[in-house]
Amino acid sequence: MDRERAIKAVAELLDALGEDIHREGLADTPRRVADAFIELLSGREQTADEHLSKTFSSDGELVIEKDINFSSTCEHHLMPFFGRIAIAYVPDGRVVGLSKLARTVEVFSKRLQLQERLTKEIADEIMRCLKPKGVMVWCEAEHTCMTCRGVAKSGSKTVTYAVAGDFPKEKMNEVLLLIK
Repeated sequence: MDRERAIKAVAELLDALGEDIHREGLADTPRRVADAFIELLSGREQTADEHLSKTFSSDGELVIEKDINFSSTCEHHLMPFFGRIAIAYVPDGRVVGLSKLARTVEVFSKRLQLQERLTKEIADEIMRCLKPKGVMVWCEAEHTCMTCRGVAKSGSKTVTYAVAGDFPKEKMNEVLLLIK
């Protein structure tokens, strides 16, 4: 990532929008915005392998971690979307520490994203790394590109979910009831 180039690009954008980039309130804005985007997109530099590689023996039937809060950046408008994610998986003799699931959400949410892709990437990565019998990821999010501009419907939320592997259909409804 080229921080100096990003700072110049933000200054150019503000100037193109008719702002006086030298006025007191905007003087340091290009640096702040560039630094914010560097942080918001830090997941591009990471993989979930480091978080999902240490596992433990378990005879558990179902693991659910819910209400994992996240924020991400919509790749269509560069505006935030945020909400919560639930991850359910059927272990095949091994489980991962619960904080590692939340860290995996961070890896994928700190990228330019679509909610649908975010949900699927998390499910696929858990499948790949943990090799459970099956996994289900549920995501509910509010998109500021929809609530603050355009149609401007504040409070509206989008729900997506992804299933990978052999996640038992009879468990899906149970999971949905437990996570809401």
